[in-house]
Amino acid sequence: MDIHLIFLSLALIIFFGRVLGDLFNKFGIPSVIGEIFAGVILGVSGLGLIQPNDAIKVLAEIGIILLLFKIGLEADIHQLKKVGVSAFIVATVGAFLPMVFGAYVSYYFFNLSFATSLFIGGTLTATSIGITVKVLSDLGKMNQRFAQIVLGAAVLDDIFGVVILAVLYEFSKTGTVDINSVLKMLVYIGTFFLLAPILAKILAKLINIFSEKLQSEEFIPVAIMSMVFFFAYLSHKLGSPEILGAFINGLALSRRFVIPFATFLRIEEKEKMTSKIEHSIEPLIFVLTPIFFVYVGLSLNLKMIDFSSLAFWKLALSLLFIAILGKVLAGFLIKASLKEKLLIGFSMLPRGEVGLIFAEIGKNAKLFNDLIYAVIIFVVAFTTFIAPLVLKMLVKE
Repeated sequence: MDIHLIFLSLALIIFFGRVLGDLFNKFGIPSVIGEIFAGVILGVSGLGLIQPNDAIKVLAEIGIILLLFKIGLEADIHQLKKVGVSAFIVATVGAFLPMVFGAYVSYYFFNLSFATSLFIGGTLTATSIGITVKVLSDLGKMNQRFAQIVLGAAVLDDIFGVVILAVLYEFSKTGTVDINSVLKMLVYIGTFFLLAPILAKILAKLINIFSEKLQSEEFIPVAIMSMVFFFAYLSHKLGSPEILGAFINGLALSRRFVIPFATFLRIEEKEKMTSKIEHSIEPLIFVLTPIFFVYVGLSLNLKMIDFSSLAFWKLALSLLFIAILGKVLAGFLIKASLKEKLLIGFSMLPRGEVGLIFAEIGKNAKLFNDLIYAVIIFVVAFTTFIAPLVLKMLVKE
């Protein structure tokens, strides 16, 4: 793709994403829906002006990485620890309940192959952490207990999703699963979670020393951005999603995160650094994050869906019911008020880009025909659009 066409695409994405995001927000609809809708209009589902490409994808990934870094900076680690058990229950049930029932219904009721049924079930495990945290952040609810449960569960859900995808992809190719490689992946991810905060603290101290030697406070935000991308790379190399590396990096530098044997920065240094980082990345997040949500809309090919097909509706409604019920029920297995349970369940509902990745891999592996692929796109699109609306209504009540 020519570079000038990329510039034109970015101009349209940034402008229409902002306009529709603000317009939807003006009518009480979460701005993230407006941004995704802008992608639907600009992409193959609408006017066909922009095709998803690697350049836009990279900027979209940077946007969501910075958003998760910011969420990590603002997160309360003590609150996350308190809700750790609840988050684990929500993530585990919310991932495996849709998978088991999705695979069971596909195999026994629709007579699909075992590998295809498993991949359909795997697709239903997904939760788009980016969409979830953006909606809750816009609603000003990230510091509430239910949001902390959702944040912890969404992080775990992303890990489950990566492991499940790797296992299913291998199974689709070889018909077997290498338990040793799965255990090795889990060990790598666990090691990263344990050591990354300590490494982040050490690097933060070095950045602070360099800043003093150079006598330049402007060095801090630039170096921190470099560190964010390094942790995203490190996270990917160890088998977990890039955004989790950015989130852990932000968490390690947050005001509330203290590791007794790795606390190198004084309180005033830490406060100064964190404030400087937040002030510096805010404009980048404001510009780049909408690109991610517009890209989700660009990736949706709604023209593939044959709404007149009875076979489509039978499979689509069955999987949609499982996709919604599996996530919502997860919120009912922890101790919380009815409203909190519903908020947690619907926060875990959007599949977004994660569901689309599953769908694309299933299609490329010849497991999904056009009908199944269209059904998955429909389920992903419906859960992605409906979740922010329901959350808005629940919060308003």
